[in-house]
Amino acid sequence: MECLVFKTVARPRVTDKYIKDVVFFVLKKLKKKKGSLSVHLIGDHKMKSLNAIYRNKRQTTDVLSFAAQEGFPVRDTEELGDIFISVPQIIRQAREYKITHKEEMTRMLIHGILHLLGYDHIDKVDAKKMFIVQERFIKQFV
Repeated sequence: MECLVFKTVARPRVTDKYIKDVVFFVLKKLKKKKGSLSVHLIGDHKMKSLNAIYRNKRQTTDVLSFAAQEGFPVRDTEELGDIFISVPQIIRQAREYKITHKEEMTRMLIHGILHLLGYDHIDKVDAKKMFIVQERFIKQFV
C-alpha cells in the first residue's frame, strides 16, 4: 500500500504520518492489501475551483474524492484515486460541531477513502451503510 500526501496550505494541522496512519487503518479494516492513493490538503480557493469544475457548484466543500476506476470494481493492485480536503473548511466545521479539527479531518479523510472504495450516499440506504462504517472507524481510530 502507498499513500502520498501533498500540502498546499501553510498550516495543515496534521502530520503526513497521521494522514497515512488513518489511510492504512481504514484500508486494513476493509481488507485492502494493495493499492495506492493520494491525499491533497488544500485551501478554499483550490477547493472552490475543483467543486466548480467537477460538481458545478461555486462554493467550497470539505472533501472531494476522485476514484481512479470510477464505475468499476476496485481491485487490490490498482491506483485507488485522489482525495482533496479543504483545511479551512475542516477548521470551520470542527468549530461548528464543537469537536477538534483533528477529529473532523479524520472523519473527512475516512469519508473520502470510503468513496474511493465504492461507498456512496446518493440514496438513503447507501448513505446509512456508508455513515455507519465511517463513524465506526472514527470511534476506533480517534
